[in-house]
Amino acid sequence: MSLFDGMSCGQIALNKLGIQVEKYYASEINVHSIKITNKNFPKTIQLGNVEHLREVELRELGKIDLLVGGSPCQNLSIINIDRSEHSQGLDGEKSKLFYEYVRALQIVKPKYFILENVESMSNEDRDVISKVLDVEPIMIDSALVSAQDRKRYYWTNIEGVEQPKDKRLVLRDIMEEKVDSKYYYERTYDPLDLSKKIVTRLHLNTHDLLKRVYNENNKCATLTACRGGYKQKKVYIENENKIRRLTPLEYERLQTVPEGYTEGVAEGHRYNMLGDGWTVDVIAHILSFMK
Repeated sequence: MSLFDGMSCGQIALNKLGIQVEKYYASEINVHSIKITNKNFPKTIQLGNVEHLREVELRELGKIDLLVGGSPCQNLSIINIDRSEHSQGLDGEKSKLFYEYVRALQIVKPKYFILENVESMSNEDRDVISKVLDVEPIMIDSALVSAQDRKRYYWTNIEGVEQPKDKRLVLRDIMEEKVDSKYYYERTYDPLDLSKKIVTRLHLNTHDLLKRVYNENNKCATLTACRGGYKQKKVYIENENKIRRLTPLEYERLQTVPEGYTEGVAEGHRYNMLGDGWTVDVIAHILSFMK
């Protein structure tokens, strides 16, 4: 059972490992994510909003071997652009959904569980989660298996999980060779410094975080949902002397999602679900330690 299933990255990870699943229950409310999940995994059993799942309904599901979930982190991350909206920790409107995960965990009593959330939360919130789940988290940076910096905590009762091997990937390794002109910016920018991860900043009337242009010879910053303008990650193409945003395909590669997996909805929705999703190869790595 996958809570806050998104586009079903847990199912992709199981599939990558060759683990056959008899039933996969998914709780998700975003219609675009559900559409992509059903396109790729039509046998998925959609349960709807986790807040509306009654105890009797959860018990009727029967035996659950694996419970996974990444409860919304908007109120937990200390690096959000607008702290006025994201400063309530586990009491925040979205991040309190963690307790829905706990409720389901206590009812279905799975053999294994995984909970994912941001590494940039407060120590207080981290310790609360650890106490409630009765396990300490392991921090894994997606940078080990992809070209993206993405530090995340993973709480799991799967024993013996170690750090994955470093594949030493950089942006250039996942970038498309030919990209449509619509992805390029016709904007001025600060002087270049190719020795740095952030080589320059576009001249945009927005937050500094959204102006940053990344070095193709380095890692990309953490992908996030792109609700609003200019939020896609940007890269400087040295041999073209141009700046462009990353494409949805490159977002898929950064999240180690199969190429074309998110096709079938508007590009904006593709960026959003990939930014909200998991780095699949990290989840597959953790699941590979199941006995």
